[in-house]
Amino acid sequence: MSHEIQGVLFDLDGTLIDTHDLILSSFRHATREVLGRELPEEVLMQKVGQPLVVQMWDFADDDATHELLVRTYREHNHSIHDAMVHTFPQVKEVLEALSAEGYPMGVVTSKRHALAQRALDVLGIAPNFKFLVGPDDYPAHKPDPGPVEHGCDLLGLRPETCLYVGDSPFDMQAGNGAGCVTVAATWGMFPPEVLAAEGPDFTLASITELPALLARL
Repeated sequence: MSHEIQGVLFDLDGTLIDTHDLILSSFRHATREVLGRELPEEVLMQKVGQPLVVQMWDFADDDATHELLVRTYREHNHSIHDAMVHTFPQVKEVLEALSAEGYPMGVVTSKRHALAQRALDVLGIAPNFKFLVGPDDYPAHKPDPGPVEHGCDLLGLRPETCLYVGDSPFDMQAGNGAGCVTVAATWGMFPPEVLAAEGPDFTLASITELPALLARL
């Protein structure tokens, strides 16, 4: 397989930043407070990678409950965010190396723009990216390919010349649908076999493997 990769797009949660415990804590808080229920981790986390408002319909049967779940989740999440958000090992170093090599980069995430930007700023990795696309920046959301296609447009590049790196099946579906070269990040929130089922072009066990992959491409 031969590609001429000119730009790189990244998912955020589970790919660049480790927010597993932050997200799980927020889901547990919201479902306890609103529903009075304790739900298994695998149920709470099964659709991470899609917008929160989509995920919460798994736990609500009406608009009022849905709205309250979302609001309760967000209030808790925002209150503990800065203390619980971290980059995965070597993320900052890899991003700086790719920037130095001249790769333009962007983030395409299902997290709302303001909170995603806050994470990038708090963790000191925002300067590596030309833009951030959240679900409030584009009318469709992953697994629809639209946001990834939009990211390619913002880079000024054809999708086939862009790498999309993500850790969820929704990332792989969106990236493949957009025509990007897809990279499954197995250090994130989904098991390797779930990602493999979506047919990514490449699978990496660590972000530190990304520069060598780009060098080969």
